[in-house]
Amino acid sequence: MNGRTVGVGAGVLVAGAAALSLALWSTGGGRSGGSPAPTATHSYPLSEPPRTIPSVRSATPAHGPGWRPGPDGRVVVGDDRLADEGRLLAGELGLRYAGRTGARAGDVALALASGSGGPESYTLTVRGDRVRIAGPAEAGVFYGTRTLKQEVHAGGTAPEGVVRDGPAKPQRGFMLDIARKPFTAGWIENLVRELGDLKYNELGLHFSDDQGFRIASTSHPEVVSRNHLTKAEVRRIVALADARHINVVPEIDSPGHLGAVIAAHPELQLRGADGRAPSGAVDIADPAAARIVDDLLKEYTRLFPGRYWHLGGDEYTALLASDPQTAYPSLAAAARSRYGRGARVQDLATGWLNDRAATLRRAHRTVRAWNDGFFAGGKVQPDKALQVAYWTGREPGARDPVAYLRTGRQLINYNDEFLYYVLGQPHGFRYPTGRRIYEDWTPLVLRGTRPVPERYDRQVVGGSLAVWCDQADAQTEDQVAAGIRMPLRALVQKLWDPGRPPLTWERFRALAHRLGD
Repeated sequence: MNGRTVGVGAGVLVAGAAALSLALWSTGGGRSGGSPAPTATHSYPLSEPPRTIPSVRSATPAHGPGWRPGPDGRVVVGDDRLADEGRLLAGELGLRYAGRTGARAGDVALALASGSGGPESYTLTVRGDRVRIAGPAEAGVFYGTRTLKQEVHAGGTAPEGVVRDGPAKPQRGFMLDIARKPFTAGWIENLVRELGDLKYNELGLHFSDDQGFRIASTSHPEVVSRNHLTKAEVRRIVALADARHINVVPEIDSPGHLGAVIAAHPELQLRGADGRAPSGAVDIADPAAARIVDDLLKEYTRLFPGRYWHLGGDEYTALLASDPQTAYPSLAAAARSRYGRGARVQDLATGWLNDRAATLRRAHRTVRAWNDGFFAGGKVQPDKALQVAYWTGREPGARDPVAYLRTGRQLINYNDEFLYYVLGQPHGFRYPTGRRIYEDWTPLVLRGTRPVPERYDRQVVGGSLAVWCDQADAQTEDQVAAGIRMPLRALVQKLWDPGRPPLTWERFRALAHRLGD
């Protein structure tokens, strides 16, 4: 066929050159009543690409009426492993879930099928008054159902043609600080639904800090704050996330930010040569500190079965001193005792991080830590498998992202210039805007406003918006939800397809408003 190519973001829209008059006949049980009945003389214009968030990366238009859910429509599956996706979509579109059976006119068919894309890719075909969504894995099929849900939102029509879609970045996240500000389980569940519809696949929960420890514990109940999530509530959140192909990524930050643990175990408090006790810092020379943290890590691996875990590792007060060896001589002595002559406090801290990573590796977890927990030089090097959660160049010793990329590490973009939503806006932070992310940020913009070289693109495996509750009362839950609404949408657009967006910011914002929540 003689065709033409029209850009759709960084993807393509392949269009036929000639207008066609189509004769379409229903088969296998009649029409759904959702789409206008075509006849042999009914001519349809070439379809437009679907308008969704994130935008689809490739669409081949066709002539035809498209598809809308009708009163007799069903969702059918070709594999029982897609039953959860099928039931969810049927409930959302007001269709009947018919299980594993053949499709007829008016139906949506979900299928597992091999293809050239990754496990999150899918193909969505609208033809003959029916829809077929196929992908190599359940996740991709689920994302196809999210595209269809947006297409038919508020009485819309899924356009005739074929969508081939999949994400550029495999880790698309949102992180929530529930340690400083306890969020209700219901609010988090609503957030999970929103993230799923936007094709995010990670929800980070920072649940331990100086201000609180927010999830029930059986191994160390004494560290848990009065206002906390029960394990039953967490299991519901995890199950809801799993149904939407979202990994819940827990974080117990250590060896700093452990004030809630220290409140219950003051004997673990780090003290300097002057006798001062830095906030939130445990004595990493004391084996008891490691035992408690490992107890908690092991306990929560049973609660959070997902692949990823965040160890924190940032802002350990001993390493913020101008001369850690002099300020914390007991740590310096422990470093030399464990790692030999010339070892420093940073080596002891790196050893702590590696030991915690080993605890989680035995539970088959992929582990990340904040970039300022990785130190240059030293006798002890961070575990090679640790992902770098790159957030800042502000902290002492924080290095340019290329310094980590050169060593072959994977980086996740948490750039505090664009992606940190810090309640109360302290320390020079400003609430991020969707427009700035949409127009000025890409996954390669890891620090400040300048991107790293394109050759490192494959090592930058994703990004995450992060809500930090430094001033917990500065916003209510509803205000946080409203404040992150457009940043979430802009971010996933750039993680799904980092190229130039197909819509201007004004049109993108209008689309977000039309699609609602």
